[in-house]
Amino acid sequence: MGDTPTGPSTAAQGAPDDPSESPNKGFFSRIIEALSPSDGDPENDSAEPRLQVGGVPMPGMLNLRRMRVEDVSVPKADIVAVPATIDKDDLVKVFRDSGLTRIPVFEGTLDTPVGLVNLKDFALTHGFNGDSPNFNLREMLRPLLFVPPSMPLGVLLQKMQAERIHMALVIDEYGGTDGLVTIEDLIEQVVGEIEDEHDVDEAQSWVSEKPGVYMALAKTPLEEFEAEIGMDLTAHDEIDEEEVDTLGGLVFMLAGHVPARGEVVTHPDGPEFEVVDADPRRIKRLRVRIPSAMES
Repeated sequence: MGDTPTGPSTAAQGAPDDPSESPNKGFFSRIIEALSPSDGDPENDSAEPRLQVGGVPMPGMLNLRRMRVEDVSVPKADIVAVPATIDKDDLVKVFRDSGLTRIPVFEGTLDTPVGLVNLKDFALTHGFNGDSPNFNLREMLRPLLFVPPSMPLGVLLQKMQAERIHMALVIDEYGGTDGLVTIEDLIEQVVGEIEDEHDVDEAQSWVSEKPGVYMALAKTPLEEFEAEIGMDLTAHDEIDEEEVDTLGGLVFMLAGHVPARGEVVTHPDGPEFEVVDADPRRIKRLRVRIPSAMES
């Protein structure tokens, strides 16, 4: 985003006379405007979103009109969900291991969803300690939205706000579950990636979990990580060091595609990169294992 002009230079650059164009408009007011038909230049309106390196759309309001649910949804294979028959202890484990606050619940298979369980409802009703009698998951279920993959993001965002449901399952033409999308996924297309308390600290690109094992953000500068582990990760013909600046870029180049969550990509020199968090368009977090450091 560019710098906002201030002082006399604002008038010189043509400050708007219409108060509705004030830069002080609220966030959701600007979202609604972005979803409304534009009276501006039709050629500009139909232009493709600006792309970052690797073909990823830049964050911005227009993504809500130009992008579809299928562009941001988590694939079915990566959805964390639980059966309606799960017991209390196992549900606690899923919440703890996943770090999620909302989890879809299914009957038999994920193609037969029955709702979602919210961590707050579960904790307030049963707590995580001691024996809580009469555990009944079905009584805690909240509704899910069901949407087609072709729905524009802006339409889904408005639907989520209106119905106060922050999770939707993407349903294919045969009625089966094809993916999952949350309201956070939609907002990230406008403001960029939102880090939470389960993510690596922004000021710290990686943390050492134990000798030779690191949890790292995909955007970790490659040179800094190479200095940390004492290895040159680009000293191979198949890796163009001029094209790779981050760990995520290195893993993408090694894999030849955007790897899915849980996929392990091995470097020719031995390091292993496990994709801990990713969506269909980009890698977010990695667990890096350096075998030589683990053995020493």
